[in-house]
Amino acid sequence: MSTARAKVVTYLILTFALSSIFYWQIIGAGRMQMALVFGLMWSPGVAALITRLAFQRNLRGTGWGWGGTRWQVLSYLLPPVMALVVYGAVWMTGTGGLSEERLASSFAEDVGRELPLPAILGVLATLGFLQGAVFGLGEEIGWRGLLVPELARMTSFTSTALISGVIWSAYHYPLILFSEYTSGAPRWYALLVFTWMAMAASFVFAWLRLRSGSLWTAVILHASHNLFIQEIFDPLTVDRGITEYVTTEFGAGLAIAYSVGAWICWRKRGELPQAGEAAGQAAAPQPVPAVP
Repeated sequence: MSTARAKVVTYLILTFALSSIFYWQIIGAGRMQMALVFGLMWSPGVAALITRLAFQRNLRGTGWGWGGTRWQVLSYLLPPVMALVVYGAVWMTGTGGLSEERLASSFAEDVGRELPLPAILGVLATLGFLQGAVFGLGEEIGWRGLLVPELARMTSFTSTALISGVIWSAYHYPLILFSEYTSGAPRWYALLVFTWMAMAASFVFAWLRLRSGSLWTAVILHASHNLFIQEIFDPLTVDRGITEYVTTEFGAGLAIAYSVGAWICWRKRGELPQAGEAAGQAAAPQPVPAVP
């Protein structure tokens, strides 16, 4: 077994072993308690750190470097742009309603204080984003810090995105099937559409990670997605029966939006650097020729 393959297998065993501890507690509690969600989201990260230390005795290859700022800005802006298109269409067609009061009420319930809408959006877009980045970092050290670069050493970009997408989707299945992590649509629909969305999003996450050489693109994209979808656009939207078949992470709207992004990334797969460079590793020093 190659070193890359052994790393991936070890990492996956550790990830799902650690995650099962938190699946059990979340399902038993009947709700998504923040401390348990934090533990679950950091299970892939802890597993990746253990795996790298066991095989390499260091954490190189994770992609700790910042990379180009343009990729980080793009990662932050992608989710709100997609959400504006999807949710904007829902509001304009009457498929769902728009309620600023609903967002204000949700925010006040979470923080125990009422604020005007501009202040709410400012707090969420900054402090809320930072909190989301701390949570998302745990997952991304695993998924895009270890899994994607190691897969990229073994196979093509398309296969890397598909394999990582299947695994990332399956990681969420216990929550979708047995906890409150779902929508108003039937669970079978939520499971199917979430899988579609996660598979498509995996192309975007993998492309940005490999193109930039930076783990932080994935962390920022993950945190921005959770923030704008879960904390802003979902609370702004009033359900009118069919609404959640289109909105939320379990609706067709975001799945379609990420599919467009996946197609663009797939078309641009030729722009990706070599696997070692894409993983954020420095090239091996070349010997200096002797002076004649």
